[in-house]
Amino acid sequence: MASEVIERDRLRSTSGSDIRSKKKSLVASAVGNVLEWYEWSAYAVFAPFIAAVVFDSANPVSALLSTLAVFAVGFLMRPLGGIVFGRIADRRGRKFVLVTTMLMMAGGSLVIGIMPTYDSVGIWASVILLAARITQGFAHGGESATAYSYVSEIAPPHRRGMWGSVAFIAIFGGSALAYSVGGGVTSVLSNDAVADWGWRIPFLIGALLALVALYLRRSMEESEVFDAQAADDGPKIPRATVVRAVLLMIGMTSGITAAHYTWTSYISTYAITQKNMNPDTAYWMLVVAQLIALVSLPFWGLLSDRIGRRPMLFAFAGLMFVLQFPLTAMISSAGWTLLLATTVALLVVSIPASVLSATLSESFPTKLRTQAIGFAYSISVAVFGGSSPYLNQLLVGQGIGWAFSVYIMLLCAFTGIACVFMKETKGIRLEDA
Repeated sequence: MASEVIERDRLRSTSGSDIRSKKKSLVASAVGNVLEWYEWSAYAVFAPFIAAVVFDSANPVSALLSTLAVFAVGFLMRPLGGIVFGRIADRRGRKFVLVTTMLMMAGGSLVIGIMPTYDSVGIWASVILLAARITQGFAHGGESATAYSYVSEIAPPHRRGMWGSVAFIAIFGGSALAYSVGGGVTSVLSNDAVADWGWRIPFLIGALLALVALYLRRSMEESEVFDAQAADDGPKIPRATVVRAVLLMIGMTSGITAAHYTWTSYISTYAITQKNMNPDTAYWMLVVAQLIALVSLPFWGLLSDRIGRRPMLFAFAGLMFVLQFPLTAMISSAGWTLLLATTVALLVVSIPASVLSATLSESFPTKLRTQAIGFAYSISVAVFGGSSPYLNQLLVGQGIGWAFSVYIMLLCAFTGIACVFMKETKGIRLEDA
């Protein structure tokens, strides 16, 4: 009887008119997510240029570290945003939060695009930048958690892995778009022009494009899974069960987030500042690598719908543990080395990235899903992801850059250990999670 109910739900979820409506909502969520990640990644792309105009340029290394520290502060706000907006999403709905966070990210991007420099207002330039990044970090925490929940909830159960991969397609797409704009700006403008005012262009573009995303998101339908639970309080969920799931998700995502942000947000800075690679070359190599990884995501997601989530996570943990050292050592001043190393690394990162949305959503009950994901994922990203660029640069500056690769390897080991204690959740009904 239970199997008949599941099959009936599966067929109903894939009916013609229903699936078309869900696909429109999926596109609306994805487009907004791409722009959110574009605005977020643009800061990492132009970190060296922002450092020169917002902080004291007398010490370039200190200025770069200060910029990366602000990058980390934005990440530290993500857990708070994930909890606050997650709670709102679990009460008022996913759509409301996705529209609100889009507005906040766009506002932060606009502020960075028009903010004064250190030479004109002194320390206030740093304060304004910090405030904008705090706002974006707060919004980003809510956006990520809600998008993960929303996409998984509107997806057909037997294709949740493939549909859920769209969340990370948006992440890679937004990052690739940021690097494309970075490459375009540095190619068209002189170095002096980029340093003077060209670095503002990506942030202003992001603020304008946000209007498109807002228009699309206004027409999204609310998640049926959320609507169903809103009308049914259901039994109280044991706190120990939720705490255990949160701790497992933090451990599971630790290696994924650290590897992801290392190979998307920091690696270009490393190639430029430590290997003397031309910025234009570094940006375009990252764009190509991220686009290749982006294409692989739905295929990894589809594979997870067949073999399960845990095998994909185990594969990532083992491969990244083995490859982190040699891939980093491969990078030199030649562009092809960055392209090859980053392509391989991001293909490996794409394996767990494709199932992250589905795995997180399948691990928590609907009434707590978004706030639990917001806390677990944002904590992991803040502690292990957002700190990665700063920690990497700090260790490289101390002449012990190899220590960061060891750090990544240890976190990947934590991911593997967490997976040992996780249950396989492929294809379950989210109402029963």
